[in-house]
Amino acid sequence: MQEVLGVGLRTRWKIWGVFERTTGGVSCSIQALSSERNRAGSLTCSFQAFRDWKEQEVIFEGFERMDEGLDSEGNTLPTREVMWETYTGDEKSREEWYTKGVNYWSAVEASVDGVLGGYGSISGRDVTESNKFLTDCLKTLKPDSHESSMVALDCGAGVGRVTKNLLMHHFNEVDLVEPVQQLIEVAQQDLHLDFDSLGTRMRKVNFFNCPLQEYVPPAERYDVIWIQWCIGHLTDADVIEFFNRAKLGLKRGGFIVLKENVAKSGFVLDKEDFSVTRSDQYFRDLFQQGGLHVYQHRKQTGFPRELFEVHMYCLTTEVKKTTKLRKAKKVNRPGIIK
Repeated sequence: MQEVLGVGLRTRWKIWGVFERTTGGVSCSIQALSSERNRAGSLTCSFQAFRDWKEQEVIFEGFERMDEGLDSEGNTLPTREVMWETYTGDEKSREEWYTKGVNYWSAVEASVDGVLGGYGSISGRDVTESNKFLTDCLKTLKPDSHESSMVALDCGAGVGRVTKNLLMHHFNEVDLVEPVQQLIEVAQQDLHLDFDSLGTRMRKVNFFNCPLQEYVPPAERYDVIWIQWCIGHLTDADVIEFFNRAKLGLKRGGFIVLKENVAKSGFVLDKEDFSVTRSDQYFRDLFQQGGLHVYQHRKQTGFPRELFEVHMYCLTTEVKKTTKLRKAKKVNRPGIIK
């Protein structure tokens, strides 16, 4: 379900509600009038009133507990634990959560523009900055694999956009995991059309029509596991369990890249596509529980302002020193005397 965390077909909707908070006699009340949604932005906060409110809330000390969140109807959710207990507290409700998410994306047009909710124009900028981030991480971390045998995992691969435009340029083999059948079928058709000048396939790609929360990476198979715009559909418990499985699936020196929408604080629950946009602190807490360490962190730039911020995290299984790439020093040489 990659390119996930947004909406799809029904790109415009209305939301009416008043958000109120009172702290030390200070009362803030803002009414959200409307918003746009897209898969690259899950409840993208495109309604300016909501963004303004979120910006104001950090000004007042004690204005919001760090763990507090909102749903897409403007209702306050006191803690993440309350949210997950409410929506996935037993096995039946957990299954319904995942089924509704898959059903939502099964109704979306199986194209780049479709999975990006009409924001297909951001794909180029997204890939450019992802490529720079991945290249920098590969240069400094240097997985042990020989260049001709490097393998990547594309989680929530959607129609194969990231594999086609990014991963196939760095890895000899890519596994794509995607739970929505119509999306992965398009990925299969599209990626199998990529041939080199001699008519042979340039890279090997493998397809798995499987939910991420159920996928078990083969032991020590991957140099890089790429997770983008899909982890918001997983419960906290399933995120941590997947991190633990993913660690076992990494080769020596391998790493995970998580690229995801990030809320300013707390979390935002999208009740239409059944996903959660987490804050940076929320993510870092999950990384810690999953035994992962942030090696590099960078923010995506150049996206429309109405979208959530998008952050890129390079995650390793061991604490590693961040190495800055240095430019070659200029050697002093004798000048030519004229």
